[in-house]
Amino acid sequence: MFQYAAGRALALRRGVPFAIDSRAFADYKTHAFGMQCFCADQTEAPSRLLPNPPAEGRLQRLLRRFLPNPLRVYTEKTFTFDEAVLSLPDGIYLDGYWQSEKYFADFADDIRKDFAVKAAPSAPNQAWLELIGRTHSVSLHIRRGDYVSNAAAAAVHGTCDLGYYERAVAHLHQVTGQAPELFVFSDDLDWVAANLQLPYTMHLVRDNDAATNFEDLRLMTACRHHIVANSSFSWWGAWLDGRSESITIAPARWFVADTPDARDLVPQRWVRL
Repeated sequence: MFQYAAGRALALRRGVPFAIDSRAFADYKTHAFGMQCFCADQTEAPSRLLPNPPAEGRLQRLLRRFLPNPLRVYTEKTFTFDEAVLSLPDGIYLDGYWQSEKYFADFADDIRKDFAVKAAPSAPNQAWLELIGRTHSVSLHIRRGDYVSNAAAAAVHGTCDLGYYERAVAHLHQVTGQAPELFVFSDDLDWVAANLQLPYTMHLVRDNDAATNFEDLRLMTACRHHIVANSSFSWWGAWLDGRSESITIAPARWFVADTPDARDLVPQRWVRL
């Protein structure tokens, strides 16, 4: 989603068409390509314009060096915001994560429209939306999954401790003057049920799975306020809520170590705890 948003905003800035390259998901084991659920235009770039087409042989790759190609690859230099991206010309292939709203904040309304879910909510999710709409709703996301089971991922990301969530809900209660009604999302709700004890009404949202995770994203965005994990999933659940009065709380430390440098990942208006 970050990659799409950065590329789409650059195309809008230049007033040119935009296309994506989803080839990497053919071999990606963690999850499948999931953008089909959104209203976003997902035109695939023709292979002749892409770097290293998968069916291209060694001789073809060699010849490409001498053939005219309008494409120029611009690779992400660091994890922090690169202002040069904003003024790149047409004919650019963006290679990187681009995890900062600074790459697309000037077209925030367009990006939010692109990431609207195409399908109507299922009956259980419609019921959740109605409950969220009539309560002082707060989305709370706990990311576990490979952050716990995969040693390499755990070493980079880690997980937010329970104290973070306790401080976050207490902060929201103090700032808003209202007791939050928590709508809890997680890839391990059984663990959450056994371990998260908060003195507020909590709803564990269990109706969706990996194939319908866009429903969880829509429910998160519908909540009045947000408590995100160090996860791009809940980052987007909060960011897609464009209401100025909405409060989002994010962990003070996004990664276990000081690198990558996440200073530009969390919007400045969000509260860090």
